[in-house]
Amino acid sequence: MTHADTEITAELVRELLRDQHPDLARHPIRLGARGWDNQLWRLGDDLAVRLPWATESADELLRKEYTWLPSLAEGLPLRVPVPQRLGEPSALFPRPWIVTTWVPGEPADRAPATRGEEAADALAAFLTALHRPAPEGAPSGRGRGGALADSTEGFVRGLAAAVEEGLVSDPDKVRAVWDDAAAAPEWDGPPLWLHGDLHPANILTTDGTFSGVIDFGDLFAGDPAFDLAAAWILLPDGAADRFHTAYRPAPDAATLRRARGWAVGRALACISIGNAGVHGRPGGKPTWGPPGHASLRRLTA
Repeated sequence: MTHADTEITAELVRELLRDQHPDLARHPIRLGARGWDNQLWRLGDDLAVRLPWATESADELLRKEYTWLPSLAEGLPLRVPVPQRLGEPSALFPRPWIVTTWVPGEPADRAPATRGEEAADALAAFLTALHRPAPEGAPSGRGRGGALADSTEGFVRGLAAAVEEGLVSDPDKVRAVWDDAAAAPEWDGPPLWLHGDLHPANILTTDGTFSGVIDFGDLFAGDPAFDLAAAWILLPDGAADRFHTAYRPAPDAATLRRARGWAVGRALACISIGNAGVHGRPGGKPTWGPPGHASLRRLTA
């Protein structure tokens, strides 16, 4: 059952296809995954149907992917879900939906990267290719990818909540990472395309290294430091330096300071969501806790 009023089933997905994309309706349909905002239903071997099932903002995010991702996907060295068709709201389902290519692999929150050097090189190559100047009219990050100091109030609230729940043992060290990042010079280059949501559930692994990147709903243009934070969240111990060496152009000291700040904020979010999952609270993802704690340990060491 969805968070909303409509139950999504294989038969509903087939009816939607018959109604708007009948040439695809004959393929086998089976549940692929239930994400934060969307459900993913496998369509044959090579396609998937992505339908929003939670937040209202998911509608806008799906349309954003459909508009921008096909052109960006060209030249990316890791596989991504390229939108193929758009489904419009109808009497069958009141929200937009898309048909994309299927990306095989296991989410890194359940199957973390274990081959550190290969994973660092793969992530660096992907972000080097993605981080190209965005055109005028590209979506903004709504505060993310901009001045870190503008997000300090939210960070402080998140840190206080984590401390209250007993999830952070040394909040002074965590706050020091953020304060240093917020004091770093701001990005003065052109806004670059960013994935915008590189947490462990949005990165896929195969044989211990990264093989795909999914969920581009938060795609926006801004400071590359926001995506570079992923090195501390996704990679095993000792691999971040190799990532920073392989990424091009090599990030300067100010960019790395900002990236550490965004990373400590993302780590707190993963820890909080992971703890909610352990206690069965809505929206909780217990597999997000371990990478969040590992990231916080690396950042405050």
